[in-house]
Amino acid sequence: MDLRAKLEEIEKSYKEIETKMADPDVVSNQEELQQLAKKHSELEPVMEAFIRYEKAKQSLDEAREMLSGDDEEMKELAKEECETLEQQIPELEHEIQVLLLPKDINDDKSVIIEIRGGAGGDEAALFAADLYRMYVRYAERQGWTVEIISSNETGIGGYKEIIFRVDGKGAFSSLKFESGVHRVQRVPETEASGRIHTSTSTVAVLPEAGDVEIEIRAEDLKIDTYRSSGAGGQHVNMTDSAVRITHIPTGIVTTCQDQRSQIKNRAKAMQYLRTKLYDLEMQKQNNARADERKGQVGTGDRSERIRTYNFPQNRLSDHRINLTLYKLDQILDGDLYELIRVLSEAEQAEKLKALAV
Repeated sequence: MDLRAKLEEIEKSYKEIETKMADPDVVSNQEELQQLAKKHSELEPVMEAFIRYEKAKQSLDEAREMLSGDDEEMKELAKEECETLEQQIPELEHEIQVLLLPKDINDDKSVIIEIRGGAGGDEAALFAADLYRMYVRYAERQGWTVEIISSNETGIGGYKEIIFRVDGKGAFSSLKFESGVHRVQRVPETEASGRIHTSTSTVAVLPEAGDVEIEIRAEDLKIDTYRSSGAGGQHVNMTDSAVRITHIPTGIVTTCQDQRSQIKNRAKAMQYLRTKLYDLEMQKQNNARADERKGQVGTGDRSERIRTYNFPQNRLSDHRINLTLYKLDQILDGDLYELIRVLSEAEQAEKLKALAV
């Protein structure tokens, strides 16, 4: 099906949805109305682009007709108009093709992020803390909320591991490119000789699972409680408020000790477990479609080194798309916008290429 035929089909569906939404029987059914409103909002950007595309095509036809006239001044204006529109129309076609790409079912979801210090000891743990702060600052800029699920501090301001939830519409679509190994090159504060050290931390970004997506049977769970510990292993309260949940069939273990309430910790640990099981299922599906995923940017192997943070040169390099930015200080303060935009465009380009094959 060519682009115009596909757009005409979408336009027909769009108008049918609008007609249904005006039906009194549908208006009185809130669930059906919400479903139709969601479909309508999903199609709206495509229809707006289609209208601009149709207007541009019509204007081009009119400008070409004027080229055959006798008025030299009008012919010159028409020629300029043709040149502008001939450039705009392919750009609009590309915009529409991007809008028509299959959507990732997880894009609108909130996320759970796992950051773990890798090679480099204390320096890796400090870098894990830097990454955590970077994502928190980005979330703040987006108006999203962040809550820690569990953490293992080193006592010098670093994290051996920190797991946290970022709650916001579209969090996964922005942060899904962050999964992988992050490498830092800098002079540690404890290094008297000024020698640059290289350390790593790993990041995993998991789309948060809804209650209906993953069913968990009570008999498959082993639930333990214990006292929450802070940096250095000291107990931060005197009650068994921390919760550890083991999913017996898979061996997945989730913990939460951030809240003083055992009930709240249990709820968070269960949500984390649901998300881990959902991620496990998604990984199985991705492995089954491995050949289709070779060129994708955002769903790569989490053991892959994706990025280097070079402090002496204030440089960030993303190795997947050969991007280098000399504003590491701004990026670490949460300014991820350019990075996310370029990664999103690279993913779109790969998808378009795959459709063209």
